[in-house]
Amino acid sequence: MDLIGVVIEARNEPGVLHQLTGVIAAHRGNITSVEMLQSPRPGQSRIYFEIEMEQPPEPLLIQLGATPGVLNVAAEKSLQKIYGKRIIIMGGGAQVGQVAIGAISEADRHNIRGEHISVDTIPLVGEQSLADAVRAVARLPRARALVLAGSLMGGEIEKAVREVRAQGLLVVSLNMAGSVPDAADLVVTDPVQAGVMTVMAVADTAKFTVERLSRRVF
Repeated sequence: MDLIGVVIEARNEPGVLHQLTGVIAAHRGNITSVEMLQSPRPGQSRIYFEIEMEQPPEPLLIQLGATPGVLNVAAEKSLQKIYGKRIIIMGGGAQVGQVAIGAISEADRHNIRGEHISVDTIPLVGEQSLADAVRAVARLPRARALVLAGSLMGGEIEKAVREVRAQGLLVVSLNMAGSVPDAADLVVTDPVQAGVMTVMAVADTAKFTVERLSRRVF
């Protein structure tokens, strides 16, 4: 299966998305991701699909372009191929920055060897804000791991961590006060090392797997 990206400019009106997905299904394309992009033109929308195809995509692109309401169709490299797996780091600004140093340095080492790993950061404070952000990571495209970098997290944040772990997201926590470390997959005291270990856990070019660890606190 070949994974392709398709950007479609269309009139912003009811039923367009339904028509587009019908065309993709008719060509036996499997939609793995869809996102509504901002359009600079009033009354228009830009839609980005990532589609798995067993056959050459040209017939699909031609029919998408002929669909009523569609103004332009462009094939692109998929974001999975360009940006790859995403690691999200959130929490206090100082700790987020230190985790990012480790994660970016380690991601660079693996990306040179053919990986595609990107690192996103967001400094946040407040229990509810962090809990909402944790839950939202499970909805982000290509997100594979979350690092919680702070000095004190618990309560609603712990509940959110358990929810996203149940959805298959890897959660790494700094060794902090509060109940979040009890809910995480992995607890690391040093923030730089937390970033390094998170990248190693999601990289196909690394031999490190969380499941094989004999302990989970470092």
